[in-house]
Amino acid sequence: MSKKWYNMFVSVDAASGESAPSERSERSDAPPEGGGTVAARMVADIAASVPAVSTFAAQVSDPTSFAQIYDAAEITTPAHGYTILKVANMLQSEHLRGLSPEVKRSSILVALEASGAKIDDVIQDAVRRDRALDSFETVLGRSRGAVETAKIEENRKIEAEMNKMLAEYRARIQANNEAVAQENARFAAWQSKKQAEERTIADAVSYFVSENPITVSGTPATSAAPVKPGK
Repeated sequence: MSKKWYNMFVSVDAASGESAPSERSERSDAPPEGGGTVAARMVADIAASVPAVSTFAAQVSDPTSFAQIYDAAEITTPAHGYTILKVANMLQSEHLRGLSPEVKRSSILVALEASGAKIDDVIQDAVRRDRALDSFETVLGRSRGAVETAKIEENRKIEAEMNKMLAEYRARIQANNEAVAQENARFAAWQSKKQAEERTIADAVSYFVSENPITVSGTPATSAAPVKPGK
């Protein structure tokens, strides 16, 4: 039993060649006619025997680490060492790459038999890991939903504060515009009175000078009448 699993496969299947499938059909544990249906029932029974993962025993600090998720779900490696992940690695190894699915299947079964492991155990391990991943997806989904809800509410409050501040700023701008308008009106009224005052002064001066030095709104006032020289 010291041989590696791929050495055992080679020693069995290389010698039998393409006859391996027929040889397997003669084994006592081979499924009878209609075995596909029996296998489906068997898989359904195995899946039904695996409880759903409702809680995780530990905090998963790195959600991208599936190993942490499996540990938190308390999925352990059996004594014989064969998990669905190990089987997946074996199927992708250089020793089986490029071979037919049937040859790959037979090699895995030979390795499992040599280690005292059952394919049922591997399938059960696969179901456990799949359910752990599904449950953790639910956990992540709830976390994502909670973050989304919190951030949407935070954005609503920020928008309300922003609208309030915007209304206050607009009110201040409006008040400033009104203050400017009032000052412009006062200044225009004063200018009007100034012009009237300047006209009064200019009219009075015009009787005594040939060139009126008084300006009305920036324009020199004209003389009322030419000044006659004295006798």
